[in-house]
Amino acid sequence: MLSLFITIQAFFTDTFERIERNEKGATAVEYGLLIGLVAIAIVVALVALGPAMEELVKDIAAKLNITV
Repeated sequence: MLSLFITIQAFFTDTFERIERNEKGATAVEYGLLIGLVAIAIVVALVALGPAMEELVKDIAAKLNITV
């Protein structure tokens, strides 16, 4: 009887450990996807705002008499 209890306990312990490891892996994947989306948003923002930022820098440089 004790042997059966130990076997069942070992089975559930192993199962819960595997579930925990899988959740950690899933969390890492989720964070990776989130970082990827943030990177894409930054690139899109830079592409969209690039010309406006260039004009702003040129205007400031012109007011300060600096060649850019």
